[in-house]
Amino acid sequence: MRVKGIKMMVMLLLLFSLAVPVQSASAASKSIKVKVTLVSAELTENNHVGNEWYTAAYINDKEISEGSSVVLTLKSTESVKLKAYAEEQDKIPDSASAAASIKASAVTKTISKAVKVTVVENRGRYSGNTATWKFTFKVQKQ
Repeated sequence: MRVKGIKMMVMLLLLFSLAVPVQSASAASKSIKVKVTLVSAELTENNHVGNEWYTAAYINDKEISEGSSVVLTLKSTESVKLKAYAEEQDKIPDSASAAASIKASAVTKTISKAVKVTVVENRGRYSGNTATWKFTFKVQKQ
């Protein structure tokens, strides 16, 4: 009687395991091609911080110039990492950076993402004043 019950349990477990849908490893790690473009880097506000600037933008740690694009092949669980950097060029430079990320699986249509960088003057009579840069990225599925 006991052996018959064990056999029945094993059969039910086997049947149940076949009935439950299993997500394959390939579906979870499906590759997505994403094109990212640095549309612009513009100084939107400058309250006596400086006149000469160095700026840089990065997509997944790769530097990119204004107007250029990068095509990334990502897993659906990975993200597009955007970073923007601005530095005022003088004897004692002021700088700042900002970052944002977008999940690859969230890129279903074209996304325009702005990353704002605020640089604060650290010395002199304009100490505390700010300058704001706006870096605009376009992210689209390929």
